[in-house]
Amino acid sequence: NLSMGQNVLYITMEMAEERIAERIDANLLNIATEDIKQLPKDLYENKIARLRAKTQGKLIIKEYPTRAATALTFKAFLRELKIKKNVVPDVIIIDYIGICASSTLKLGGTINTNTYQGSIGAEIRAMAIENDAVVWSAQQLNREGFTSSDPDLNNTADSWDLAGIADFYMMLTQSEELAKLNQYQVIQVKSRYGDKNKNKRFIIGVDKERRSEEHTSELQSPCNLVCRLLLEKK
Repeated sequence: NLSMGQNVLYITMEMAEERIAERIDANLLNIATEDIKQLPKDLYENKIARLRAKTQGKLIIKEYPTRAATALTFKAFLRELKIKKNVVPDVIIIDYIGICASSTLKLGGTINTNTYQGSIGAEIRAMAIENDAVVWSAQQLNREGFTSSDPDLNNTADSWDLAGIADFYMMLTQSEELAKLNQYQVIQVKSRYGDKNKNKRFIIGVDKERRSEEHTSELQSPCNLVCRLLLEKK
């Protein structure tokens, strides 16, 4: 996204800003994470200069405490970015939606986790529409999902409503064989943008040292599910 001239906002509630920045630096500089601190200053500056020459977009990383930030919190920060830095994000990554808070509901009493998480999803999707931005996030799976050989929307942890709100929804799975190859299978389970059965399953390679992904091939058989990704779009 950055190389395409798009501005990206990465919101983290699980890992420190510095760790996220370190992983992104490793990816963009094409080096292992642990090697960043070992780079000679002149080599590091040369890599940064080359990167800046081909990167037009801006990256902002913002950290919030777990379960303390709501869509209103994010909207306030978006206004601040526009006023103070003249930056309007095209893509917003929220890490992750399951540890956000709702600005309209309080969990407990008659408000169960399904309703609560659904409210969070609706609030964030509304924020995406209002700000003309794509929002990517993630959510964990329930116990059945972790052991299922063919997971679906019913395997979303805590909230079926959240799965219903998402515009695009895919799952990442990994068998022992794929783990040895540093690969994951992606299963497309919902899409409002086209036929979800077209390219329903495919493989991506993951360089864990740089946290980068590469599409490799298509696979027909499902594997054990490890996580799920969610896309909410304008």
